[in-house]
Amino acid sequence: MILFPAIDLKDGQCVRLKLGDMDQATIFNDSPAAQAKEFEDQGFRFLHMVDLNGAFAGQSVNGSAVEEVLKTVKFPVQLGGGIRDLTQIETWLGKGLTRVILGTIALRNPDLVKQACKLFPGQVAVGIDARAGKVAVEGWAETSEMDVLEMAKNFEGAGVAAIIYTDIDRDGVLSGINWSATLELAKAVCIPVIASGGLASMKDIETLASPQYQILEGAISGRALYDGRIDVARALALLEAER
Repeated sequence: MILFPAIDLKDGQCVRLKLGDMDQATIFNDSPAAQAKEFEDQGFRFLHMVDLNGAFAGQSVNGSAVEEVLKTVKFPVQLGGGIRDLTQIETWLGKGLTRVILGTIALRNPDLVKQACKLFPGQVAVGIDARAGKVAVEGWAETSEMDVLEMAKNFEGAGVAAIIYTDIDRDGVLSGINWSATLELAKAVCIPVIASGGLASMKDIETLASPQYQILEGAISGRALYDGRIDVARALALLEAER
């Protein structure tokens, strides 16, 4: 069971958004690399990063900040936001990412995702961001008509390393993870699922460590970590014990 600390990048800084709104960004660190190093020193095993500007632009915008992180830390890093073609995927993996996260392109062109999984086995994850059960894309600015489960099942057997499932309505507001929807998704597919959006406290960590949620690969935490709502040492020990 992995607890992924999150670094969201906006204009080269480490921020957290409220409900995915770029106009409601709180800056937590001017140096993403320093923040990543702090997470590594705290004992986290895997880092989750999102290029927020890139998600809107459809291409890497905070690439230099990501590269600096990769030069600074040794633990695995996954990145999403604006990665839309095979060239970008290959480039980022070549720079040292452990895996890329494909979101908008996974809805627009699922065949590309399946091709990428064959070319880069174990290094391609799919991000499914949901608003009221429907998949949102383009940096959450657009909500499609596709259901979360329909999209997830489209990638069964394709070799997707993980699905990062985010409930947008809970992201950045510390309201607790949508456990029921996350568990429903994890039971519906054979692909490992990572919970994201709303992790608020040690209560969520305790829930994550409980037997019924061992089906998950883990969960992502952002604001709760930055606000000091999570006892990192205790959380990691609890999840490691369950693992």
